[in-house]
This record gives sequence, C-alpha cells and structure tokens, in this order.
Amino acid sequence: MDIKKSEEVLAEINRNCRYAIQSISDILPETDDEELKAELLRQHEEYERFCGRAASLAKDRSIELKNPSPIKKAMMWGSIKMSAMKDDSRSHIAEMMVQGTVMGITALKSTLGEMSDSWADEDIKTLATELLHSEEQFEKTWKSLIA
Repeated sequence: MDIKKSEEVLAEINRNCRYAIQSISDILPETDDEELKAELLRQHEEYERFCGRAASLAKDRSIELKNPSPIKKAMMWGSIKMSAMKDDSRSHIAEMMVQGTVMGITALKSTLGEMSDSWADEDIKTLATELLHSEEQFEKTWKSLIA
C-alpha cells in the first residue's frame, strides 16, 4: 500500500468535511426557515461523523490531517455572507448548498478515480465511498428544495 496515496485520500476526506462543516456553520444564522435549519443541522452532524472517522483512521496510521487555513475559512465566510445578504430565500440557500456539494462530489470522484486496488487501504477507500454516497444524497435533497 502506498502511504502517500492513503494520506492524500484521507486529507481530501478531511478537507471536504471541514469545508462543508464551515459552510453550514456560516449559512445557519442566515436562515429563519426551520425545515432548512433542520436539514443543515442533520448534514452538519453527518459531516462531523465523517470527520471523526477520518481522524481515527489517520491516528491509527500516524497520518497528520490539517485543517483549512484561516484565510480560506475567512474567504468562504465572506462569500457565503455576501451571497445570503443578497438573497436569503430557501431556494437560494439550497442552490448555494448544491454548489458546495457538487464541488465536494467532484473532488471525491477525482480522488477515488486516482486510487488503484493494488495500494488502496480498504478502510480509507470505504470511508471515501461512503462520504461520496452521502454527498450525492445531500445534493438530491438540496435540489428538491430549489423552487
């Protein structure tokens, strides 16, 4: 197994989840829609679980995972706040979430596409595949909320 590849896959899982958690945390205060808030919180919890599993796998394999930089987080926060300030409707927030989810799906598919069975750590591959499946479900949920 190629340790570097496993490290890259875990880093992508962690990055994907951290960005999602941060985005959801930034969007939550911008909505008064209770159904939307409930879905945001549900997805936030699911991303937290994935982050925990990635951290556990990283610890078991002596891999250090890094958090997104404060600059990247600040840029995301500003972008989300500006977009929500222009339009805080349910459909607009759902569109914002679709955009973020699609970016995560694309990154995960690219990462999984680079994996080969000859080096793949099955636990890491399983976690990446499960996260991809969850994100695809999240995308469907958000698309159903766009009016």
